This record gives sequence, C-alpha cells and structure tokens, in this order.
Amino acid sequence: MEFSDLITRLPQADVPFPAVDGYMARSEQGLVVFFHFKEETIVPPHSHGAQWGAVLEGEIELTLSGVTRIVRPGQSYSIAAGEIHAARVQAGTRLVEFFEEPDRYRAKSQ
Repeated sequence: MEFSDLITRLPQADVPFPAVDGYMARSEQGLVVFFHFKEETIVPPHSHGAQWGAVLEGEIELTLSGVTRIVRPGQSYSIAAGEIHAARVQAGTRLVEFFEEPDRYRAKSQ
C-alpha cells in the first residue's frame, strides 16, 4: 500500500530514525502522523503525552509498561500520557498515529 499524494504532500516529520518517513498534519488538539518504516526499526523505551495508533500494513511488537503484544493491520493501540513504551517495527510497516502534543515532531527543513 502506498500513501496517496494527498498524504505525501503534507510536511515531513523530523523523526530520529533514518529509515522512517512521516507525513504530518497539526492542529491545536494534536498531531497526526502517517509513518512508513522502510527498515526494521527499534524504538527504545520512552514516554510522552497520550498517543493512539493504528497499523495499516506490517507489524509492530509493542511493549507498554513491560507487557509486549503484536499489533497487526486493522488493529489499534492506546498509550496513556507518561506510560513507558517501546517498539520493534517491521520493515515495510505503515501506520497512522495521533499524539495529544501538537509539537511532538517538528517539520523537516526543506
């Protein structure tokens, strides 16, 4: 599945992983990011404001507060504000995430 140009025309998120594309839309209420993980990516344990996500394609091994589960296409997850979480994301995974923090990511400099 490819993201349509409606998505890929959005500003790119400046994420700390080299093989991840993120296209974002921001409002006062939060930030939506459409992610494409081009290589397997390990997201180390961290926390921030509340987050919700849904897997569109691929798979995530998601650990929330020490409990690990697999999230597959069509499934979603919620992460409470301040909850420690980590992930192993398969290459090719596409997902959409909503962050309650509108400034969670900045736009990449063009």
